Amino acid sequence: MNFYLLDWPGSFRAGNYLLLSAAKYKMNTQLLHNETPVRDGAANLQRGVETVGGWLFLTDQRLIFEPHSRNVQKQVEVVNLSDVAFVHPAWTLFFGLVPLFPNSILLSSKRGADLRFTVSNKTAWIEAIQGLL
Repeated sequence: MNFYLLDWPGSFRAGNYLLLSAAKYKMNTQLLHNETPVRDGAANLQRGVETVGGWLFLTDQRLIFEPHSRNVQKQVEVVNLSDVAFVHPAWTLFFGLVPLFPNSILLSSKRGADLRFTVSNKTAWIEAIQGLL
C-alpha cells in the first residue's frame, strides 16, 4: 500500500521513497562576469503574510530568489553576499507571525533587512552561505 505525504518544498514521499520534483528550474537572472553557481533548490520566501514559492540560487557572489508564476508577488529578490551580515536557522511563520516549523533560514543584511526562506536541508544552505561570507 502506497501513501503520499508532502515533504515540502519540492518533493513528496511515496511509501518509503522520497521523490524529488523532476522539473528543475532554470535561472532567468543573468550571472555576473566570473560568477559561479554553488547551490539551488525549491524555496519559499516569507513576504509579509504571503509565502512566495519559487527557486533559490546561491552563487559565489549572490543569493537569488526567483518566484514562480503562480504567486501574487512575482519580483525577483537578489542579495549580494557582501551585504549579508549573518545567516542562521529560523522558524517558518504562519501569516508572518505564528511559528510553525523550524525549517527556515534567516538572512540578515548589513542594512538591517531580514529575509526568511523555507528550504529543504536548511543546515546545508546555511553552511554553504556561511562558507562564502
